[in-house]
Amino acid sequence: MSASNNQATQKAKPQNYWLKVSRPEFIPANSASLVIGLTWGLTLPLADLFGGLAAPFILTFAVIFLVSAFAAHINTLADYELDQKDETKKDIVLAMTKVGKGRLKKLMAFELSLSLVLLLLLTFMEGKLVFVFMWVVAVFLAYAYSAAPFRLKSRSLAAPITLMIVLSILPVTFVAYAFTSTLDWAFWVFLIGQAITVYSIIVPAEIRDYFGDKAAGTVTMTVQLGLVKASMLGLALLSLGGTLCATGFVLKISTTSLPILSVLLVVMAAAYFFVLSKFWKLLNLSRQLGNSANQGSVDQEIVDLAAKNPKWITIVSQSIVFMCLILLVAKII
Repeated sequence: MSASNNQATQKAKPQNYWLKVSRPEFIPANSASLVIGLTWGLTLPLADLFGGLAAPFILTFAVIFLVSAFAAHINTLADYELDQKDETKKDIVLAMTKVGKGRLKKLMAFELSLSLVLLLLLTFMEGKLVFVFMWVVAVFLAYAYSAAPFRLKSRSLAAPITLMIVLSILPVTFVAYAFTSTLDWAFWVFLIGQAITVYSIIVPAEIRDYFGDKAAGTVTMTVQLGLVKASMLGLALLSLGGTLCATGFVLKISTTSLPILSVLLVVMAAAYFFVLSKFWKLLNLSRQLGNSANQGSVDQEIVDLAAKNPKWITIVSQSIVFMCLILLVAKII
């Protein structure tokens, strides 16, 4: 490799480190919240294209993105010491070391400050103080989930409840309320299903961290339940979440002029069944663990398979986005 190529590689590394500590695997979920909220909240026809669509769309996305970035950074920062003991977290530990705690804290302060400014602008435009309440709750839970003294991620039942609120209920409702002040029963049925789905596809991340968390005494829901029961819980929640999401879509699309579009739910069903097949494999591996003479290899199989859950998150979330776009088409036509 030439000297110029070496220099280019060295210059590129800091950018990769910043990206790593920002947990880019959650970007698809953030983008999904924006599309979902827009689809369910948008009321047609629009009286003002900029004030009624463009400005709320841009501002809500910016606020969600900045608060999500803050949450990802506080999680990376709070888990730094624990991650150093986990062989599967070498990349993120190295990235955190290179970035440095001081610089990351400054970035987090900037993220919160800018998100608050944009939030106040949105509140002024929409005249809805509920946005400020949602922002405060989201920021508090983002901090409390990972950081001491709360560290809700280590408090069993508090962890899934927090995740469902900050990753689904708050962002989707936040965006939806930017376009409407009334949300029907179909929306709430769908949202409950989507929230359950969000947590169900995070269960494999807890399964991936199970061995390290158990050794460190971190009591996550998965550590408390054990691998077999956690895998079964993931299967049950994903099935329930998908059923409720589909029900919400059917209820809403049936009120449009194109109820036949409900047949396209087969696309979402296919995505769910694919991810469910991976959950079944995790369950089978977990059952093998206690009966295996070579537990080390089964441990690694579980960790390697569960580590693929960012792809599963993308598949499921994008299938929901697809159905939201179909609903949007049905509402427009």
